[in-house]
Amino acid sequence: MTETIWSLVILVIGFVLLIKGADFFVEGSSSVAKRLRVPSIIIGLTIVAMGTSLPECAVSVTASLADQNALAVSNVVGSNIFNLMVVCGFCALFSPLAVQKDTLKKEFPFSIFCALLMLGLGYIGMTLGRGDGVIFLVIFVGFLVWMVKSALNARSNAEEEEIELLPVWRCILYIVGGAVAIKFGGDFVVDGASVIASKLGMSQNLIGLTVVALGTSLPELVTSIVAARKNEVDMALGNVIGSNVFNILFVLGIAASISPIAFIMENVIDIILLVAMSALVWIFAWTKQKIGRTEGIVMLLIYAGYLVYIIMR
Repeated sequence: MTETIWSLVILVIGFVLLIKGADFFVEGSSSVAKRLRVPSIIIGLTIVAMGTSLPECAVSVTASLADQNALAVSNVVGSNIFNLMVVCGFCALFSPLAVQKDTLKKEFPFSIFCALLMLGLGYIGMTLGRGDGVIFLVIFVGFLVWMVKSALNARSNAEEEEIELLPVWRCILYIVGGAVAIKFGGDFVVDGASVIASKLGMSQNLIGLTVVALGTSLPELVTSIVAARKNEVDMALGNVIGSNVFNILFVLGIAASISPIAFIMENVIDIILLVAMSALVWIFAWTKQKIGRTEGIVMLLIYAGYLVYIIMR
């Protein structure tokens, strides 16, 4: 009983750290974007995406070092589905997510390609080996180079304008402090929720797809909602797409390079569902070049149905 109460306390502390950390992180990141004359979508795809993916990275790498990385794939796939359906869905309820044509033609299809690559490499031999991990990391480096080039192009095309900005030291403090709060907040939420879930007798794969995936995706959820409420909708969407790419290429790349990851048939089914959901959201975004409140509700309902499915199977 004492352990359960302590877990609930840890859970609450984790939520507080996540919410405040995300607030500072978005504030600092958006100020950096304005100062460097870089579009918010690029900052969302890189700095914000990496910062909010710290929990997934920490969970998967720690598990790989301990040679217990059965959770790695379910954590990444579960987090990506949560990011796509719940984070985007919730943000669309606050403010319609306008999607730029460039994002629809380049970054969004690239995130679907990453999911298909994970499916293909994992299905062959039902394992992600060290060679697969290296392939993921090489593609990730290429993705970063692409983002840097896009940022430089955007900067050279940007017009000079006078904007009130945070001092550089405060931007750095907000970004670093926010990222640290997000990281520890995610850890506390996962630890607290995992203890409660294991007491309810949930399987490791189910915990990976639900509790751990939801816990490690809370930074994306909170950061994107804060960004949407501050009218930084480009950053909210960029955060989701960038985090999904980061989770597959970097998190699984590092984890597989340290220790090969075994696949089970449930992983394959979940990745196929991830690809299908990604395609659906992509279609939603193409319709009016935005994801509106109605689409957001549909996405949340689909995720609720998916949760029922994975708990029942």
